Amino acid sequence: MSTQPSVAERLDTLRRSMQKFDIQAFIVPHEDEHLGEYTSPADERLAWLTGFTGSAGVAVILNDKAALFVDGRYTVQARQQVAEEQFVFLHLNQDPVTDWLTQQLPAGSRVGVDARLHSLEWYRKTEQTLAAAQISLLSLAENPIDLHWQERPAPSSAPARLFAETIAGESSPSKRQRIATQLRASSADALLLTQNESINWLLNIRGSDIPALPVVNAFAILYSNAALDLFIEPSRLDCQFSTHVGNDVSVYPADKLNDVLQRLGEDALRVWLDSASTNAASALQLQQYGAQLLEQPDPCLLAKARKNATEIAGMQEAHRKDAIAMCHFLAWLDQAVTDGLQSNEALLAEKLESYRLQQPGYLEPSFATISALGPNAALPHYNFRNTTPRLFGQDAIYLVDSGGQYDEGTTDITRTIQVGTVSDEIRRLFTLVMKGHIALSRTQFPKGTCGMQLDVLARLPLWQAGFNYDHGTGHGVGHVLSVHEGPQRISPKGSMTALEPGMVISNEPGYYREGSFGMRCENLVVVEPVEQSGEIERYAFRNLTLVPFDKRLLLTDLLSDEEKQWWNDYHSEVFLTMAPSLQGKELLWLEQATAAI
Repeated sequence: MSTQPSVAERLDTLRRSMQKFDIQAFIVPHEDEHLGEYTSPADERLAWLTGFTGSAGVAVILNDKAALFVDGRYTVQARQQVAEEQFVFLHLNQDPVTDWLTQQLPAGSRVGVDARLHSLEWYRKTEQTLAAAQISLLSLAENPIDLHWQERPAPSSAPARLFAETIAGESSPSKRQRIATQLRASSADALLLTQNESINWLLNIRGSDIPALPVVNAFAILYSNAALDLFIEPSRLDCQFSTHVGNDVSVYPADKLNDVLQRLGEDALRVWLDSASTNAASALQLQQYGAQLLEQPDPCLLAKARKNATEIAGMQEAHRKDAIAMCHFLAWLDQAVTDGLQSNEALLAEKLESYRLQQPGYLEPSFATISALGPNAALPHYNFRNTTPRLFGQDAIYLVDSGGQYDEGTTDITRTIQVGTVSDEIRRLFTLVMKGHIALSRTQFPKGTCGMQLDVLARLPLWQAGFNYDHGTGHGVGHVLSVHEGPQRISPKGSMTALEPGMVISNEPGYYREGSFGMRCENLVVVEPVEQSGEIERYAFRNLTLVPFDKRLLLTDLLSDEEKQWWNDYHSEVFLTMAPSLQGKELLWLEQATAAI
């Protein structure tokens, strides 16, 4: 049995390679060359080097020290997983990597990166900042971690799954024609795509290369005539692929991408790419070979975010199935509290997963379940897998944030549940959070409104009582794709993308008291037009999530008549929709949980 080298040994090995490359620093991001939020086990370089398994972070290795940069979601996790004698911990946003490097390194130093793992936007900005301090950024021909990662998992070779037009609602040739029309309107000859979600959406394919994200890893170039070059191991595509996507898709092994980029450059083509999501190595190669770069947002993002009627119907069906699983779980949990069950956060998450596994068409979780009791719930992205799971039975409330990937759609839901003796203070805060949730859910807004303009609605009840929460209020959700989908979101620092019909987004205000408790109330909603009246075109949100909130946590006196009406209307809809799918004790539980206040 082989012995894995320790983190200290891995750092020593990496530093020896840095000397050979003649670099004084090496930057290790979490991302892979597709620059998505989630990565496959074969691309977890940051975890291999540091032991940190969060979904966002950067390590910087110098000859005599190392730093790990994480955001507020992961400060606790980083200290639990990474040894302080080997790394200093810094805040990803408050202590920028480049600022730290310029403070640590003398003029004339060289900083090495694997340009495949950084966006073109990041690369340029970093190069400019370092150059001002007379430090150069060097794109390495080889990633030194790859040279030393002895037991690196093999990349997935599982076949791509053809995603039927009956579920997608539009054929791949139709999607490619739509995007190609945009290319021609911008005088672009080709579009370079390195992000998996756009490529999988465009070709109506899915896969299992990355946990919680049902995609196949690939690269693609779409031409202005709607033809497409796909870079993926050809053996991963079955004989029906050509029929599925149409005749104008050419398939090449992934290692042929550079050859095609060279050809585009030599032909001096005008290539559209998104500098925020395209890996720097591919973009720089295009430029080096002579292509003219047209830097604009990936046109697939907005097209993918505006779900068609078939996709929305699929999302509704996925939410119906997910609600069955959630209702079984919540009914079981209420009984478990009564019975004095011996359990913990991990076992609770397993129990919920067992109910999802019973649903037809369930594929996998849409992210790692956040199962948090008491003070752990005060960490919005708490992960019980990185510590000893907290025992059940000692806390007032339990927060569970989870979701599923189904054949027809993607779900994400958070419920805060009474599991012990609850104080009026907790009830008051829960009611304030719920008031914010209701305000956002009820709002009607003019066409052209972006999420940043709506964020205040979810916060106002908390603000007026002197409280707030330190995360966004809503993120976009993909259709059997990423549970975090742009460009739309609801956040104080949100995108300026207007909310449009067909967009699916979360509504999830919360409140967190460090060391004590946390709560969050999350539904997914879809943007829909409002029946025309007045002078302006308006949109509203329709709930996709159909699971009761815990009325035992409410102080109903704090709710207005309109808020009580919303609560009762929502729970009436939940009962009418879900009752036919439940029976026995689960149906009795639903009846009680949805009874009017």
